[in-house]
Amino acid sequence: MYEKEKDLIGAFLRGEVDRRGLLKGLGAAGLTAGTAGTLFNMMSTEALAADFDWKAHSGKSVKLLLNKHPYADAMIANLQAFKDLTGMEVTYDVFPEDVYFDKVTAALSSSSTEYDAFMTGAYMTWTYGPAGWITDLNEWIKDPSKTNPQYGWDDFLPGVKASCAWNGQPGGALGSEDAKQWCIPWGYEQNNLSFNQAMFDKAGVSVPKNLDELLASAAKLTKDVGGGVYGIGVRGSRSWATIHPGFLSGYANFGQKDLNVSSDGKLSAAMNTPDSKAFHAKWVQMIQESGPKDWSTYTWYQVGTDLGAGASAMIYDADILGYFMNGGDNKMAGKLAYAPFAANSAASAPTPNIWIWSLSMSNFSKDKDATWYFLQWASGLEHAIFGATKMDFVNPVRASVWKDEIFRERLKKSYPGYVEMHDVSAPGAKIHFTAQPLFFDLTTEWAATLQKMVTKEVPVDEGLDKLAESINRQLAEAGLG
Repeated sequence: MYEKEKDLIGAFLRGEVDRRGLLKGLGAAGLTAGTAGTLFNMMSTEALAADFDWKAHSGKSVKLLLNKHPYADAMIANLQAFKDLTGMEVTYDVFPEDVYFDKVTAALSSSSTEYDAFMTGAYMTWTYGPAGWITDLNEWIKDPSKTNPQYGWDDFLPGVKASCAWNGQPGGALGSEDAKQWCIPWGYEQNNLSFNQAMFDKAGVSVPKNLDELLASAAKLTKDVGGGVYGIGVRGSRSWATIHPGFLSGYANFGQKDLNVSSDGKLSAAMNTPDSKAFHAKWVQMIQESGPKDWSTYTWYQVGTDLGAGASAMIYDADILGYFMNGGDNKMAGKLAYAPFAANSAASAPTPNIWIWSLSMSNFSKDKDATWYFLQWASGLEHAIFGATKMDFVNPVRASVWKDEIFRERLKKSYPGYVEMHDVSAPGAKIHFTAQPLFFDLTTEWAATLQKMVTKEVPVDEGLDKLAESINRQLAEAGLG
């Protein structure tokens, strides 16, 4: 029964038929979506198990610590596929983000064996790795007896994968030959423009192509849209998270850095250069003229909520923030569009700084081999395709998912410009910060200085000189400068 359909699915799994051909063939055969899905899942499991012993840890259990997030939702929705494939059990605890990282720190710092693996941001591994709390995953990735030959480590987007690896030396280049793979990329955020097309049309504004145009467009939108709408949303709270999205993406596009690394590995502040001061001056002006009135309180949530509610005309922030605001019960659902943004008119392409939700293995896991089986499945291509086409697992970190026509068409249909934005920006997308143990403290101080510039408590040039002095002092005290 269903032999022809099984043959068609088999041809797809061997790469002989594309996804469009598969769906067309199954539809012509009269299969219901449920039956087709059951057949596909069964044959995918068989194909995965054909050349790798996925049952090696059957009967074992792993426990996960998860942040409440669409990536976690997609994994949980597909978890039965992992259980069927491996015979393993998976339990998990899910916490909201406002307490999540405290839960992670508490578990790791106490050497708790409760959790085997957990979600993390790549930045956090700059603390967890040197502390000995997490495992270098190269040991498993490079072991053919423990890793599925179809895993496709080379399929991960290069800049994203490299951003999850660090040698532990302050100032060490991410992704270097001696880097330790502290986490596996799972899903990531670029920082580009998400905007309200109707508001742009009303104000007669075209999509800005550089920082000067961004200032002018935001000011015109603030003036002409009406109804209290402001031109551009960016983050402003006293947090490192204010610096890493749009701000650093534009800053890096001008070739500017957070820190210098000398030939002997010493670190020093790099944000008081003439070019940096010029960038800061324009960024501050943009917020003063066209940002929200209470900008200094703005986090991811306020920036996104205003766009979704029609209170702002555009945001320079995470692309997936714009993605989520274009759906659900948001007032502006279906009215948003997307565009790549290179702040520097002389730059050939955008250079977005990125946030990467990743998966790490606790160094205190009681069964690391079994845990790795879960990690390689959760970060594998089959689950990535499921999440991208059936759930809201954006942005995928695998190149092959971005080539999947079903996924691309899904985005193009409801998220105009999103695919093109990603394709143009992906080559320059990476973490542009310098990896070092004072990252969170120094970057939060940078955000605090930015606040003082916006409120005119300190001139831009003076503020950056004072910030550089403070950072250099802290680096020296920590033995890093």
